[in-house]
Amino acid sequence: MTNLADARRILDRLIAFPTVSSDSNLELIDWVEAYLDGLGVKSKRIYNADHSKANLYASIGPDVPGGVILSGHTDVVPVLGQNWASDPWVLTERDGRLYGRGTCDMKGFVALALAAVPMALAAGVKRPLQIALSYDEEVACDGCISMVEEMAANLPRAAAVVVGEPSRMKIITGQKGTSGFKVHVKGHEVHSALMHQGVNAIMEAAKLIDWANIRNAESAAAVPGPLAADFDPPWTTTHVGLIAGGTACNITAGDCHFGIDFRVVPGETTEAWDNAFTEYAAKVEAEMQAICPDAAITLTRDFNVPPLVPERDGVAERLARRLTGDNGTGVVSYATEAGHYQRNGYSTVVCGPGDIAQAHQADEFIEVSEFTAGLTFMERLVEDLAR
Repeated sequence: MTNLADARRILDRLIAFPTVSSDSNLELIDWVEAYLDGLGVKSKRIYNADHSKANLYASIGPDVPGGVILSGHTDVVPVLGQNWASDPWVLTERDGRLYGRGTCDMKGFVALALAAVPMALAAGVKRPLQIALSYDEEVACDGCISMVEEMAANLPRAAAVVVGEPSRMKIITGQKGTSGFKVHVKGHEVHSALMHQGVNAIMEAAKLIDWANIRNAESAAAVPGPLAADFDPPWTTTHVGLIAGGTACNITAGDCHFGIDFRVVPGETTEAWDNAFTEYAAKVEAEMQAICPDAAITLTRDFNVPPLVPERDGVAERLARRLTGDNGTGVVSYATEAGHYQRNGYSTVVCGPGDIAQAHQADEFIEVSEFTAGLTFMERLVEDLAR
């Protein structure tokens, strides 16, 4: 059996791997694979295109349907430029808190999921405990897609998925979908005194950004649908947070770059919002090309994460309520991998230790009490699977 000290030792090892999304996670995957192999559990890797990163999944117990997937991502956000009181890659306890990059988001949950493996083996679970570890959740939330699809095709169908993002062990049954584009507006430079002969990329980009302002105002004024009402805000938001372009104040800008993203409430689709923006961008581009045929607007897909739609009395929700005692309802506006599981037919909830407010911060931490509550969750889950 596993105790709290064992789980802490696993977390200590995971934190020591600096798995920033821009870098490889293979050293961590190597360690997890060896850990599972030492317990007699075989695992499967799924690499990215250049084999610099990998997902890993494993199934513990009989090859029968009805098990539970514990899903977590192995990548973390950078620490560069942040002022840490201790080494972010060394698990450090102070005042009832465990500090280190990823303690909260979300190596704490991954450590607990791995700690549940020997518990499941000792208990002789009658339905499988399945572990799923992914890469690139922090950049596009798409690293898990190949793994989720392979697990759905090749493993006995799990009855429920628990995505262990930090929720203070509260049950999250819904999330907004998110999608985004990197936008490049290519104009035509002339002296600003003759701006009618050129195409100002910044001013054309401003039309696209104003489209976002108009859509936000329309969405905010509309009556929320039943699936959107619990969200904050209860409508789809369109956002531009970074822009660059131009060379001088007296030259029509030759280029403008910005990013745009949509956070889409359940009941609407990211595809519909993507299509609406794409259609408007094509209209603006045609107006630009009427002045200069070389002018253009290029949209490059940045990310696309499906929503988690609340299930009415879903299997995953019932399981999580049974294990945690939480009877509340929670939804979030940030993205997780939960939507990818639900899109592949899995009943899915988000539930994990730690507070999302600590994610991505300097001196990121998880409270020892939260980590302990997470271990209790794992113990109850194993008992449930052993019945």
